[in-house]
Amino acid sequence: MNVRRRAAVLAATAVIGTAAPAVAASPSPSPSVAIPEGLYGDGDPAYDGVWRQSLALLAQHTVGVDPAEKALTWLVGQQCANGAFPAFRADTSKACDAKVMVDTNSTAVAVQALSTLTTSYDAQVKKAVTWLKSVQNKDGGWGYLPGGASDANSTSVVIGALSEAGVTIPNLHNKEGKTPLDGLLKLALPCDGPDAGAFAYQPDKKGKLTANADATAAAVLGAYGETLVGSPEDDAGSPADCEPANDDGLADEAGDNGAAWLAKTLAKDGYLKSALPGAEDQPDYGNTADAVVALSSAGFNDQAVASLRWLEGHALKWAEQSGPAAYAQLILAADVVKGGDVHDFGGKDLVTLLNATGPTPERVNTMPTASASTTEASDDNDGALTVAWTVGGGLLLGALIGSALMFRGRKRGQ
Repeated sequence: MNVRRRAAVLAATAVIGTAAPAVAASPSPSPSVAIPEGLYGDGDPAYDGVWRQSLALLAQHTVGVDPAEKALTWLVGQQCANGAFPAFRADTSKACDAKVMVDTNSTAVAVQALSTLTTSYDAQVKKAVTWLKSVQNKDGGWGYLPGGASDANSTSVVIGALSEAGVTIPNLHNKEGKTPLDGLLKLALPCDGPDAGAFAYQPDKKGKLTANADATAAAVLGAYGETLVGSPEDDAGSPADCEPANDDGLADEAGDNGAAWLAKTLAKDGYLKSALPGAEDQPDYGNTADAVVALSSAGFNDQAVASLRWLEGHALKWAEQSGPAAYAQLILAADVVKGGDVHDFGGKDLVTLLNATGPTPERVNTMPTASASTTEASDDNDGALTVAWTVGGGLLLGALIGSALMFRGRKRGQ
């Protein structure tokens, strides 16, 4: 979810009657506040400071880059005393008050980053997890703002955060006996319709579910208990028919169904189109990158590769204009797909480009090591073997795969 999407979410939330103020569809190109030391990017951080920082840190770690300590310090400094994170607060010397609008997405992505990178901030992660649990809705899900109606994107990013922080998601019941997966599955379209297996962002006023590609890409990872990094799976072959979720307390089938819908949706053009008003015919580069991560995590490798190739030929200008979060999304997509190369993406080194948007990293691993996602060359990619520079990233990937298997008991490679 890029900053324009996040701003649109805030505006839409205001329309449906919660406490969020209406905001512009995109941030001002000229920052209204000084860019603090340690923050990635030079655009106005009002709507996406914590989000882009966390995504940049996750992407760097995935490819073996140790970020500057001041980048982590800046992120931790955004946290409020109650454990929640806002999108951005300029003056961290003042305690958070009612005017500081905290949200589940910023809090969850910060938890994902801090839990993945280091144990140094376990106390802060624990406080954030406690806050996320405290604002869980009765249906088991989460809205963007505390108390807001559950949506697929927010519920999924929180699931990824809690899972990475060590919470066993299927066993997390609220007072009503609902789990986060209950909240997510209620947004899955049934298997007997034209958009079988897709996810809606939220039901409309009449309770109708409408397929949403952005929500589906997020929900696939949520259903698998994955962070935004995802994890590669063995080739699952062609997308299968939609299968209703079983009653085992997991959501494997829903994740597979969502990924199958994404694969079929992407098959025509190779990319997703924008859902923003007035831009429906324009490519959505960020959501396409997110879909690639979801597809690879479901084992739909052929479509993941095809969409990654499309991104290689079209997304660099978008990333240059959009900044660190965009580079991070492309890194995560290129790293997880067999045949992707973060150091040769459309002729550019994504890692170098991302590193240049923030403080100088503590260490950049220069020992090329084949990543878990690219250890096999195939005729389909002309024998191209991605070299991922991932001493730390390989350890992360192994941990993610192990935790994912414990979480969901998925049946792959059969």
